[in-house]
Amino acid sequence: QDAFVAFHVNKVLVSKYLKPLQIGELAPDQPSVEPTKNEMLVKDFRELRATVERMGLLEPNQLFFFLLLAHILLLDTAAWLILFYFGTSLLPFVFSLLLLTISQVQASWLQHDLGHLSVFRKTKWNHLLHKFVMCHLIGASAKWWTLLHSQHHAKPNCFHKDPDIDMHPFLFTLGKKFSVELGIKKKKYMPYNHQHKYFFITLPPLLFPTYFHCHTFYIAYTKKYWADLAWMLTFYIRFFYTYGSLLETKTLNSLISLHRMLESSWFVWVSQMNHIPMDIDYDKNLDWVSTQLLATCNVEQSLFNDWFTGHLNFQIEHHLFPTMPRHNYCKVAPLVKSLCAKHGLEYQCKPLLTAFADIVHSLKTSGELWHDAYLHK
Repeated sequence: QDAFVAFHVNKVLVSKYLKPLQIGELAPDQPSVEPTKNEMLVKDFRELRATVERMGLLEPNQLFFFLLLAHILLLDTAAWLILFYFGTSLLPFVFSLLLLTISQVQASWLQHDLGHLSVFRKTKWNHLLHKFVMCHLIGASAKWWTLLHSQHHAKPNCFHKDPDIDMHPFLFTLGKKFSVELGIKKKKYMPYNHQHKYFFITLPPLLFPTYFHCHTFYIAYTKKYWADLAWMLTFYIRFFYTYGSLLETKTLNSLISLHRMLESSWFVWVSQMNHIPMDIDYDKNLDWVSTQLLATCNVEQSLFNDWFTGHLNFQIEHHLFPTMPRHNYCKVAPLVKSLCAKHGLEYQCKPLLTAFADIVHSLKTSGELWHDAYLHK
């Protein structure tokens, strides 16, 4: 299946684990594509996949990723050196905070590449560096991220299957269909008609310092990811030892809290601009291409946008080819556009600020739909 091919680099190895699950073969007269899936689209996408492989677009440029890691480590070091050489007054503190935040966010984009096995040809090297970047540089569990993010990619924006939209309905109501359903059932966990306002002071600044911070430790502990926990502890030991030697306790706590809030805000705006404004529904069991296109959109390319979003401005290409190195998204984009045009599929691409505004607009629309349905007798 297309999902299996998309996720696995070493298909021969992982196929061995599937053999015990095989229950038989399809009869010769049975169709190989389910009725809910577009057979011609499936066929054309598999041809596109073969073309992508022939063009070498799944091969990583390791110099590109080395330079990414180098600039992350330089920013991380510079953040500490500023406080060391210029003291801990307000101005050096602010500059150090900004450099630390940039380093952490860029590390988040790099761990995303490693988690998708797109940096090295060998899986084990991706996993090893993933632990270094995610656990040691960021302080979160690599296996925790892989567990949640793989589910997101398999069924993006599918309620009960995509953990990225688990905020519905407890914090926000998402999607037009679910908002109306929630209103009809008279359910109100939050004042959803104001969610586009309280979004600014809840999800962006608080996702990392609260939910993610606790959840990564909870999953790592309950699932016995002992190696990840050990790696994660090295982040906190390094952080509190290096910065604790320069800052008083209150200032140190302010530094880690503020940088987590800034990092969280940057991450949420970028990660949600491609998904929240898109279709959110139950799983319709559509083909791979249709499933991804309904749930994702792109943001215009520029050097700044590529860097600022970790190339997640090419969210469509990333979801169709999750193991593709990010530096090749721009090369495959014209081929994906042609495939969409051939089959009448919408290929959305918008300016960065428009994508941010669409998050707020979609939350406002969903909240209004809930409110109208809730008041209707």
